Amino acid sequence: MPRSAAASQLPRAPRAPSPPPSSAPVPAGASPEAAARVLRRFRVVFNAVKAHFQQVEKQAGIGGAQLWALSVIQAQPDLGVGALAQAMDVHQTTASNLVKALSTLGLVGTHRDGPDRRAVRLRLTPAGEAVLQKAPGPFAGVLPEALAALDPATLARLDQDLGTLMAQLQADDAAGSIPLAHL
Repeated sequence: MPRSAAASQLPRAPRAPSPPPSSAPVPAGASPEAAARVLRRFRVVFNAVKAHFQQVEKQAGIGGAQLWALSVIQAQPDLGVGALAQAMDVHQTTASNLVKALSTLGLVGTHRDGPDRRAVRLRLTPAGEAVLQKAPGPFAGVLPEALAALDPATLARLDQDLGTLMAQLQADDAAGSIPLAHL
């Protein structure tokens, strides 16, 4: 018998299972039915968010992210663009673009105050106040409100599980600073 054939007939020691990669703590191979069920749940969530933003646009005449920015400026008059970005958890460029659009629409006024004349302060105009009066809530959107209503353990588990999904997708964390209304 040739040497290679004899070697193939020898009993093999069982292999130890290799640990899953650190980016995927759950073994791959979920059932297609389970994956489809979770996908449907994502669709339901995204459609609820989309329906809210469509309702906002229909009633208020502006997009959801713009409405959220108006509400933050109303709650914190003389807020700066950087503080607006931080309050909305978006990139400063995104907040700056929102302010520019709101200013062009006449909904937000800007002024420079204090010793640093470079710093722009934001205030709602009467037109901005009127938009907020007719707009449906929640101003930040239905998803942030729903997430804030979850109990801490559920929110922590969801955060961990979504992190696992993001790793599987090799998603860019920077996309997290884009408002859902802009997607």
